[in-house]
Amino acid sequence: MALVLPSHPQVSVSLLLLMSWLSLAAGGKLLVVSVDGSPWFSVLEMLQVLKQKGHEIVVVAPETTLNVKPSENFILKTYPVTFPQEETEDSFDTFLKDIFEEGSFLGRFFRVREKMKKVCESTVIDCEHLLYNKELIKYLEESKFDALLTDPVLPCGAILAEYLSIPSVYFMRLIPCGLDSEATQCPNPPSYIPRAFTDLTDHMNFLQRVKNVIFDTSNLFLCDFIFKPFEKLASEFLQRDVTVLDLLRKASVWLLRYDFVLDYPRPLMPNMIVVGGANCAHKQLPQVGHAQFLILALIDYCASAFSV
Repeated sequence: MALVLPSHPQVSVSLLLLMSWLSLAAGGKLLVVSVDGSPWFSVLEMLQVLKQKGHEIVVVAPETTLNVKPSENFILKTYPVTFPQEETEDSFDTFLKDIFEEGSFLGRFFRVREKMKKVCESTVIDCEHLLYNKELIKYLEESKFDALLTDPVLPCGAILAEYLSIPSVYFMRLIPCGLDSEATQCPNPPSYIPRAFTDLTDHMNFLQRVKNVIFDTSNLFLCDFIFKPFEKLASEFLQRDVTVLDLLRKASVWLLRYDFVLDYPRPLMPNMIVVGGANCAHKQLPQVGHAQFLILALIDYCASAFSV
């Protein structure tokens, strides 16, 4: 069928311009500044889908990484750093070992604090190498990206998005000290939302709420040494005084890599979207498996209903 345009010339021109703009909007240019390690695998899953949709993707990463490798789904731009590959892997393994080591709360807190301090110092130096790499920054300025995808647990991507004046999309699991709730002005009451390492649920008695508040005060001793160096670096690079909260408040969309099937419900703002399924492999169950799954789910539902 032939396309029949309206007789009014202004309407016809407007429709033609709109159709041309829609054809140009089929794919955009996305800059990715991710966090290495296990979070990268979730990012990689998303980038594969975006590439299939026709988007052009550029990933920026240091030369020494754990898991960020070249791929046909994106253009990889690397920059030199002072840390050798072996040192990066050893520090990461030691950090994970200390996190999962048993012991008292205070012992674990101070042990993890020292390890996090060392890791944060290296990430700040890593970010400094990125921001002051004139050749790479010039390439990013000339590329005219439409948006930047990053994990704000390390705010280097947020600093770069502010410098390039492009919208930022956060793809994250969590931010220390509840800065995500503070930056989005999202309610985060300790009487309702359990804090990390407390083993509490969203139904707490009075003593459990007191414990939750005590654990929450540890954030006062945790955030300064993590984010203060980034604030200093951001202020020097952007040539104005900024805080990490200032940068986080600029986010356009928050994609949260968790699901309320496994995490306790909490208040969210309209631009905060739960995408926990991005962490799961997409495998189709056989037909027999579907039937068995439905039967087990029905039994589990009935058991929980009668137990109430």
